[in-house]
Amino acid sequence: MSEKKIRVLIADDQRLMREGLRIILEDAEDIEVVGEAENGLIATQLAESQEADVILMDIRMPLFDGIEATERIRQQMMPGPRILLLTTFDTPELVIEGMRAGAAGYLLKDCSAEDLCTAIRAVARGQVLLQASCAAQLLAGLHAQQSPAYRDTRPSSETEKSGLTTREQEVVQLIAQGYSNAEIAATLFVSDATVKTHINHIFSKLGARDRAQVIVKARQMGLA
Repeated sequence: MSEKKIRVLIADDQRLMREGLRIILEDAEDIEVVGEAENGLIATQLAESQEADVILMDIRMPLFDGIEATERIRQQMMPGPRILLLTTFDTPELVIEGMRAGAAGYLLKDCSAEDLCTAIRAVARGQVLLQASCAAQLLAGLHAQQSPAYRDTRPSSETEKSGLTTREQEVVQLIAQGYSNAEIAATLFVSDATVKTHINHIFSKLGARDRAQVIVKARQMGLA
């Protein structure tokens, strides 16, 4: 019996781009394109009806842009599809806004077909995916927003306000380094179930929807 394919919805206002992405993805045996949207509004409408696992979301689109569409989908559907922002822009502000809105990854349109499929598989597995240049922009943007008082190695007042325990702070730091649940469990010598419990508490205390938002908040609190 073959493995279940990753169901992908393509959201881009350029027809040629949508068709090109479809051709690339249909060559992958484990990926299935289940729909296309030419603007953010249609993307939000199709997200649930098409039961997509991953949405390739352009940022610059009419009606709702990709960031607003991402935020609406994350609010309407929990856990909902994983959203991979695919764009020509890699400015710090856009990367930060996208991750705060709940995107699971950020990829530039100049990436290779192989990198695109790899990114889709990664976010479908629950990983956070940032292309190297985008990761640099994210860290640069967060660093610029952070005041000097928060730039030492001590936990910030925001960390204290969050109510995170010492163990939960350790888990946050490992999440920010890209560790999976199993890797966190092995590093901290605890069970997978214990890691899941810690992560649920972290999500609740930080008001985060997923690991991507945890990473953003961790950086702001000086934990990453």
